[in-house]
Amino acid sequence: MSYGSTPVLVDVGLTVPAGAGVCVTGENGIGKSTLLRCVSSLQQPGAGSVRVFGAVPGDSPGFWRAVATTVEPPTWYPGLTTREHAELVCRAHGQDPDSSGIDEALDRFGLAGHADAIPPSLSSGQKQRLTLALVLLRPSSLLILDEPEQRLDPEGRAMVAGMLADYLAGGGSLLLASHDDKFAAASGADLVSMEQLTGPGPA
Repeated sequence: MSYGSTPVLVDVGLTVPAGAGVCVTGENGIGKSTLLRCVSSLQQPGAGSVRVFGAVPGDSPGFWRAVATTVEPPTWYPGLTTREHAELVCRAHGQDPDSSGIDEALDRFGLAGHADAIPPSLSSGQKQRLTLALVLLRPSSLLILDEPEQRLDPEGRAMVAGMLADYLAGGGSLLLASHDDKFAAASGADLVSMEQLTGPGPA
């Protein structure tokens, strides 16, 4: 994988076993987000192959039913409130909004008092919490998260790490990039650096 003549991912090999969590670490600009974008099918590698649940990422509607990601910034729909965004996510994934725990999720992420606000009016930290609330609210088999700890205070980081650990305990799989080793460890993910991923094998 390269940008112009600059190689970003070269001979990278990564496997995330089903039901396991892996956190990719490394300095900014080393290719963590690019790797996650390739696994999420948001970017196509120039060579090599990527497989998620045995298939090409993004190749079928089933991929997007199984995979939830925060790699791409969320789309906020004009005129929809925070709660209405949550209701839309539930309906899109076949859930009944009235029995999906929306109010509990908003309260857990400190957004209960902003349920009637529109997301663009929220602070950056509140938007991050809303993004995580939405991705955890919908059903999925694999979470792909790009630095989910960003803009969260220590209490928020601990809460999200606990929720990710619960997600793994429930049989989900997790791939994330993070600069916070303690957060990643608390989430139940195994830490691996980008340097460790370089070598023979598929991206």
